[in-house]
Amino acid sequence: MKSNSKHFLALVSVLLLTAAFSVAASAQENNQHNQNTLVRLNETQLLFERLRDVANIDIVRITGPSLAVLPEDTGCEFVDTLKANPLIFHSYVFFPKEVKQGRKYPLIVFPHGGIHASFSTGMTHVLRELLAQGYIVVAPDYRGSTGYGRGLYEAIDYGGLENDDVLAARDYMVENYSVVDPDRVGIMGWSHGGMITLMNLLNHPDKYACGYAGVPVSDVAYRLGYQEKSYTKNFTQPYHVGATPQEDPEAYARRSPVTYAPLLSRPLMITTCVNDDDVSWTEVNRMIEALKAADKDFEYKIYPWQPGSHQFERLDSSSCSDIRFDTYKFLARYLKPAHPFRNVNELRKAGYMYY
Repeated sequence: MKSNSKHFLALVSVLLLTAAFSVAASAQENNQHNQNTLVRLNETQLLFERLRDVANIDIVRITGPSLAVLPEDTGCEFVDTLKANPLIFHSYVFFPKEVKQGRKYPLIVFPHGGIHASFSTGMTHVLRELLAQGYIVVAPDYRGSTGYGRGLYEAIDYGGLENDDVLAARDYMVENYSVVDPDRVGIMGWSHGGMITLMNLLNHPDKYACGYAGVPVSDVAYRLGYQEKSYTKNFTQPYHVGATPQEDPEAYARRSPVTYAPLLSRPLMITTCVNDDDVSWTEVNRMIEALKAADKDFEYKIYPWQPGSHQFERLDSSSCSDIRFDTYKFLARYLKPAHPFRNVNELRKAGYMYY
């Protein structure tokens, strides 16, 4: 009897310790989400402050598809019958100060990078450059973005419904602002944003005039193969893919732009560099080779070793401005902004006030 009591007490102790660790872990996760919210709010304030001289800025709430993984039934009919409602997310909207009602302007859809991130001041100078040329910009904080609490964070659907959120942001702008020209909509992004650019352009060519993808994630299964093992944890979470590429190769193929290369029918520009320390140039090259194999016409450049590696196009040096100038020339060819840059000095003055 005493032996059974000891085993029972030991089991209770283990359960209590497990519960304590679980509560502590949950509290730590909640604290991280609270901290992310504060960071986002601070970034938003800085973004408004740094751009208010050149832009009218707004934050709008719109909807995308329902959750990819619906929560379990609660037993409450009212709650359970509505759990597939559309997902609400936020988008930043930037209008050049010169925009006038009754005229039409080109739109840039600008998805941020990162598996879990949000739009931030890191894009301030790029935004200034886009606005100076006469582009309206929408930057959606799609599902999985940070700074909006655990709910949106765990709504992540990398390579899946996040693409529909970005498309919804594009459609919102066209449907709600008569100043947006629906025939002059481009999409651009770097890294994960480059991946979303590819997925949108390839799968919804009727919605975009062109797309630019910088250092884009292109083949998710291949990517997990060369990244650190801990990286895979992001995808194997039960609220996400819930499996490894070996366990569910079809899910990873479905989430990879390289799968859709034969669908390209709009102008596309891709760039990368050989020393990228996040998205390997060999991964981007898989996308390039898939497009070539499908006999597609597109522009691309694999740069030699570059300072800044994964950030080589987004830093603030004049060499980065030279690279972005080529990107803007590509976009201007199809979107016809009112004030395309004629040289890098104009770009530098727009982004940095002086050259």
